[in-house]
Order: sequence, then C-alpha cells, then structure tokens
Amino acid sequence: MGRIIGRFSHHRLFIKMFLVMVASIIAVSVIITYSTIRMSEQLFLDTFSITNAKVIQQVKSSFETFSNSVATAANEVQQSGTIKSYLSKDETTSLEMSKLYYNTHIQMDRVHLNVDDYDLSIMVSGMNGRSFSTDRAYWMIDEKVLAEHKITKTMYAEPRKLLYQLEQESASPMIVVTKALMERTTDSIYGVFYLSIKESEFQKFYANFTSEGNDILVINSAGHILSSNRHEMIGETSHLLLDRAAEIEKEGADYKEINWMESNQIMLAEYLPALDMYIVNLIDKEIVMNNLINTKTIVLSSFLIVLIAVSIVFLISRRMTKSLSQLVKQISSLSKNNFDQYVTATGSYETKQLAYAFNDMLDELHNYVEELIQTQKKQRNAELAALQRQINPHFLYNTLTSVKIMVQQGNKEKAADTVNALISLLQHAVGNVHETITIEEEIENLKSYVFINQVRYGERIQVSYFIAPDCGDLHVPKLIIQPFIENAFFHAFNQKAEGFIHIIVLKEEDMLVCEIVDNGDGMQIKSKHHLPDSKRNRQLFSGIGVRNVHERIKLLYGEQYGVHISSNPGEGTHIRLVLPIIKPENSSKI
Repeated sequence: MGRIIGRFSHHRLFIKMFLVMVASIIAVSVIITYSTIRMSEQLFLDTFSITNAKVIQQVKSSFETFSNSVATAANEVQQSGTIKSYLSKDETTSLEMSKLYYNTHIQMDRVHLNVDDYDLSIMVSGMNGRSFSTDRAYWMIDEKVLAEHKITKTMYAEPRKLLYQLEQESASPMIVVTKALMERTTDSIYGVFYLSIKESEFQKFYANFTSEGNDILVINSAGHILSSNRHEMIGETSHLLLDRAAEIEKEGADYKEINWMESNQIMLAEYLPALDMYIVNLIDKEIVMNNLINTKTIVLSSFLIVLIAVSIVFLISRRMTKSLSQLVKQISSLSKNNFDQYVTATGSYETKQLAYAFNDMLDELHNYVEELIQTQKKQRNAELAALQRQINPHFLYNTLTSVKIMVQQGNKEKAADTVNALISLLQHAVGNVHETITIEEEIENLKSYVFINQVRYGERIQVSYFIAPDCGDLHVPKLIIQPFIENAFFHAFNQKAEGFIHIIVLKEEDMLVCEIVDNGDGMQIKSKHHLPDSKRNRQLFSGIGVRNVHERIKLLYGEQYGVHISSNPGEGTHIRLVLPIIKPENSSKI
C-alpha cells in the first residue's frame, strides 16, 4: 500500500494534468451537445412556427368566411319587413297570421341559404312573444328560458354587435351568435337574431390541423374559451392566454413561450376582428421535441467522442510528464536538512532548466538561512523591548495615596471611581503582550488612565475621543496608544497651563489610522520619521517608549506601517499610527 501511495505522489502532476484535461474535454463536449440540442430545438421552433402560422391563416380564412355568411344572414333578417312584421305586430286575424307566418317561413329559408354550407339553426324571437326557428330540434331551448338567459342579457349590453357566445346547458355545447333586431328610425329593439351551431361542428374549422401536443383554442375578448379540440378546456376562462395573445398581436411576434397547465408551451395567436376573438395555437414543447430530436443518439455520440479524446490525452500527457516526474522524485528523496545534495539534470529541455534552477536555489538558500537567523535575533530583541511595560510602583503608590485623601475628605464616590479605573487599567496592562484587543477596549483603557491622571493633577488637560462607528470592533495590539497619551500628559504641557488632547480613530482605504493631536509645547524634530523617546520618571505608568511602539508595529505588520510624528515648538504635536485592518474573525495572538 505504501509503495502504491508513493508512486501516486510521484505522478501527481500527471494525474492533475490528466484530470484537468479530461474535465475540460467533458465540459466542452457537454457544452457542444447542449448547444446542438438547443440549436436543433430553435431551428424546429422557427420552422414549426412558420408552418403553424400558415395553418392558422387557413383557419382564420375559414372563420372569416363563416363570419361573413353569418353577418349576411343577420343583415337580411334585419332588412326583412316580413320578419319585422311577424316579430312586432301584436294582434291579427288567423288568416293574416297564417299568411304572415308563411311569408316569414319563406324569408327565413332564403336567409338560411347564406349559411347552407354549415350544419346550424337560425332562430328569431320578437318582443311580442313570437319566434321562428329553421330547425327547432337542432337547438331545443325553451323560449322563456332563452329570454332570461345570460347570452340574451349579454346581447342587450351590446345590441349592434354580432356576439359569439357559449351555451353549455344543452345536451351538447353550442356556439350562439346573437344580434339585436332594431328599428332604424328609433333604435328600439323589436327582436333578437340567434344563430346556433354545435361546438363539435365549430371545431371542424380547425380539427384537421390538431394532433397530440398541438392544440387550438378559440378565445373571446373576455378570455372565455368558446371552442377547443381539448374538451376539458371548453367554457374555462384564461386571462393568461388572452394577455399573451394580445401581446403577440401588438408586438407582431411569431410566437411566445409560456408555462401553462404545468407544461412549457409554444403559443401562436391570430386576432379575428370580425368575430372579436383570438385563434390560439398551443404546442406542447416537450411532446413535440421528444418526437423530433433524438437526444439519446446525440448524447451517445458525444460520449464516444469524449472516450476517444481522453485516451489520446492520456498517452500524450504521460509522455510529457515522465521526465518531470523523475525530477520530482529526486527532489522529494533529498534529506530535509541536507542542502548540499544536488539533483541530476536529465530529460527534456524544460526539465533540465528546472533542475538547474533548483540547484541554484540551494546555493541561495544557504545565504537566506544566515539572514533569517539574524532577523530572528532582531525580532526577539524587539519582543523583549515590548515586554518592558512593567507597572511603575510609584504610579500605584501615588494613585492609591490620592484615593486615600479622597476617602478622608469624604469624597467616597470619586474614590470608588478612581479605584475602578485603576483596576480596569491593571487588567489591561497585565497578561500576554502579544494579545490584540478591540479599539473599544483600548479606548476604555485610555479613559481609565486619563481619569486617574485628572484625579491626581486636575483637569487642566482635556481629552476627547473621535472614533469612527465602523472601527470599534477592529483589533489592535495591547497598549498601542497609551504610551503617546502618557508622553503628552507629562511632557507636552510643561510650558502651557492647560490644553487638550484629541484621539482620532478611522479607516483610510485598507489601513487603520490612530491619531493623537495636542496643542501643547511642541518640539523640534528633524523629520516626520524622527521618533523621540519619552523620558522615564517616577510618575510614569509603564516603560514603553514611542520608538519602541514604532519598531513593534513594523516588526509585526511590515515596513508600510508604523508611527509618524509632526511637531513644531509652541504649536503642539500630531502623532499618526498606521496599522492594518484586523477584523474580529481574523484577530489572534500577535
């Protein structure tokens, strides 16, 4: 098992290259296969939409022919004085009634000649209660029921239009065309024209053009499905289909893809102005595609191509990486601490160049190790300097003496606050110097230190804090700002009786900037990088100097970070600490 693992590790490059190339070949094959299928589908959609658009035009022509015949029949009924008399006269003798009925029969037969090519029935009904039908057995409906029927009431709402409506109460669904018969001079309605055709007969206009997954629906302007080769849809209402049909008509689009009845459909539509209806052609994409595109054959062909390509890649990759694998084996067999053993340069040109570069690297490594040892010594010295922050016992003595005097004077509350501040200060001061704390904790530590000094020496030096809201939870090394506040308290106001210290923390691009600004005595410095160190005396809290902080920052984070000081005598001092942004999740021991 160990030998197998060893051989695997020596040929790791070959395995990686092989896997990457295999993955690339498979990815390209999948993309090409997918693109081929999609292009085939798109080509079919374009071709099928053109073919079906021609079919819909034929269906539209048939409907328009039918509509013209119906309109002609309705106009003849409207213009017939005999039919008008039959439907509007009230009382008459039996002889006159028989003659009127006979003449109406003749007129209705003539009217029916306009639609004689279709299996349907025409009926007229008058306000006087009379009615006449060319075939009462065709549409058996009670006249009183018809007078109160929804299709009649809808007709009264739009009396001048030929309305195509669906009536489903009969034994078989009927498409009923209605129009009001109106007096020309007064526009009063004296009767109603009804033309009824069975929905099964209505389907004959388009039935020859439907198949599985290829359906046609006739939808009126209210979204009601009047006719369809799918019987379960008849009588349903679909505002989705109506809206999409209107969009196709408005945009002049060839088709739209929609999701309807839980399947992807290709939708074509044509508006029939004369009927105020839409012919909608729905094509079930999945059913049609499965019948036309052999996806299984395409996928199998792609798999065979991938298999051949992978075999070729295996042979080529193995030959190219053999010499390189041997070089890796030589390098890995070297002892970890033996930098004097060189590798043999053999194989291809590239492999030889790698071997030469590796041997040169071994020579440079000797020099680097020596430099690293020196750097580590310098780092240890800097860490020792950072540890020199032991608390001065005189600071504790003087602070506790101040607390004692406050207690004797009865100022117990202030004494308690001073003790709390001292406790907080000590908690932050002791412990691991390599720890980072948040800006909020560092500021709280500063506030404790400032409070103690103001208790001891008065409030002649005011301290203000300006912390950006997004900086409070960022991390900094412990006691990174305190030495500068300490230095300002005891050295910046020797000549001035009072003044202020501003502490500012904010982000600048990808750096955290802490600034300490005072209006104290100032000092003469050679340049902004000149860092004078603070003088120790018995009053100071710790032994961390300004230069010590600067070296500590550079050691921890690099040369681009550190402390910059600008100051002029009598104008105060501006100290700028530049640190990296350390977020809570990235904070750790430094």
